[in-house]
Amino acid sequence: MSSPTFGHLASLGSSFAAGPGIRPVENRRAMRSSRNYPHLLAERLGARLTDLTVSGATTATIVNTPQRVLGLGFPPQVSGLSPDVDLVTVTAGGNDLNYLGSVLRAAYAGRLSERRVTRGLGRRLGRGGVPRLEQASVDKVAEGLASVVRAARTRAPRARVLLVGYLTVLEPDAGFSPDTPFTSGTRDALLAIAGELAEAYVRAVAMTGAELVDIAQLSRGHGLGSGQPWVRGFAPWHPAVSFHPTPTGMQAVADAIAAHLADTRPRSPRGRERGDDDDLSIRLDVGHRVDNRRLATDGGGSNHGQAVAGSAQ
Repeated sequence: MSSPTFGHLASLGSSFAAGPGIRPVENRRAMRSSRNYPHLLAERLGARLTDLTVSGATTATIVNTPQRVLGLGFPPQVSGLSPDVDLVTVTAGGNDLNYLGSVLRAAYAGRLSERRVTRGLGRRLGRGGVPRLEQASVDKVAEGLASVVRAARTRAPRARVLLVGYLTVLEPDAGFSPDTPFTSGTRDALLAIAGELAEAYVRAVAMTGAELVDIAQLSRGHGLGSGQPWVRGFAPWHPAVSFHPTPTGMQAVADAIAAHLADTRPRSPRGRERGDDDDLSIRLDVGHRVDNRRLATDGGGSNHGQAVAGSAQ
């Protein structure tokens, strides 16, 4: 199938889209690179780009809440969408779960616990372990992502809206190392949070009929603990770039989105809202089918992405 033509791409999201630490830098306060996946994708598609991504964004700051970074205010990202936008990408939701905070706190606790002089501090930092998410938190993130999709469709009615997931950060067999200073129990707890984040994406797709580019699934085998990770390891003096995409990772995401666009037909611009048809099935780009009724009644999809940990800023 030939690749469709797009004239104006707009990207919404947080740091896994913005690309902190990747040179050259387009906007220092937003920690946004001019070689992030939105820029790489726009080049590939030959489309004009409006990159609205800001590191640290939540679904709320994308939709209706101004975001402040180092004293500079960023308006809600959707306010930057224009009616001529015909493709929107969204990578967000992790900060709603304080996922990066959990990953970084665990990393510092693990690193400090290695040395006798800092072991006490490390134990205090790691006290209580990785927070266990409640189902209500996952539901809230799913609704937050759905609100982003709806707001994007209101601003850009002709656009295809793609929910682009997070790159794999931890492989399920990643051992304790300078890049991944996690015990097996901590690692598994972080993997569980990543699975919940992936579930939120699937639920948002079921709610809105948006398209899912399941980067978490597609990048398995390229997390930390693999031979070719697409994310950076722990850098204690540079927390803003720790566990974030490398240039190779950003290129992989852009390539995956381009392949998705070439292999799938566009949905109706308004998509399908949950409740229109209880038996509606959503086709995911990895070939799975997720039944709306199962998602709504028994929490189906909770195993999706269990072996993936993505950063969330």
